[in-house]
Amino acid sequence: MSKTGYGIDESEKVPTALKSRYDAIVELTDHVCQEYLTNEYQEFSRRIAAKLCRKRPSPLATGKPNTWACGIVYALGKVNFLFDKSQEPYIQAAELCSHFGISQGTGAAKSKAIITMLNSGPMDPHWTFPSKIGNNPMAWMIQVNGLIVDARYVSREVQEEAFRRGMIPYLP
Repeated sequence: MSKTGYGIDESEKVPTALKSRYDAIVELTDHVCQEYLTNEYQEFSRRIAAKLCRKRPSPLATGKPNTWACGIVYALGKVNFLFDKSQEPYIQAAELCSHFGISQGTGAAKSKAIITMLNSGPMDPHWTFPSKIGNNPMAWMIQVNGLIVDARYVSREVQEEAFRRGMIPYLP
């Protein structure tokens, strides 16, 4: 078995030089997430901001904090289907961007840049919320004897080993 990508970087360590920048961005994301979204959006927004601060060079060192804040939440929204009316929570992309005081085009562009920097995309298990991970087929893909399989449909013994290795989020 080999890992195909499940796992979350839970570190919020930020270089000292970028601490004030990080604080400015998460103040904005915290406010919008508390007011209009969920605790998961708030927590994961902080993680992404910290991860971007640790990049060398950090993209967060330049640009407006509200643009970065919106891009972060927008990127999480794309991964977790925030803009899909059938999902909860739901918000229109333009409305989300307006809460950060920027246009939808700017928010979408910053989100795309962030998704590229994180090598992410829709249903990325690294940035899928715990409340949604059970329905994310990408979180369950493992490699067994050279074949990619859905861990939910293999023997219990294989599932237990995959869980022990951190390859799946929980035992189904």
